Amino acid sequence: MNAIGNLIWLIAGGFFSALGYFIVGFVFCVTIIGIPFGIQCFKIGMLVLMPFGKKIVTTSSSGGCLTLLFNLIWIVTGGLYTACIHLIFAFLLFITIIGIPFGRQHLKLVELTLAPFGKTIVDA
Repeated sequence: MNAIGNLIWLIAGGFFSALGYFIVGFVFCVTIIGIPFGIQCFKIGMLVLMPFGKKIVTTSSSGGCLTLLFNLIWIVTGGLYTACIHLIFAFLLFITIIGIPFGRQHLKLVELTLAPFGKTIVDA
């Protein structure tokens, strides 16, 4: 069932969304300061490619102050905007019955795009 959901997700725009995250991640990685943010874009892009059957887990190894600082920078520089976009898509998909599984995946992406540092993606 996860394979079918991922296939429909890719056809319905997931591929282009992931491509956007990968391009932004590459641009971030060009600069030395942006490398941690680029890595997070790649992590989000991988989840956007195949969100069905994946789960977001907060890591036990704390990054300390840097995790908090990087999450704050992330939120201010576009994370809040991206999370709101995923929230709007989730709401629109929840209106239809057939869109509910896809809306749930957008809610999963809201959690990761709001504060990606200190989180990892695992198989559900």
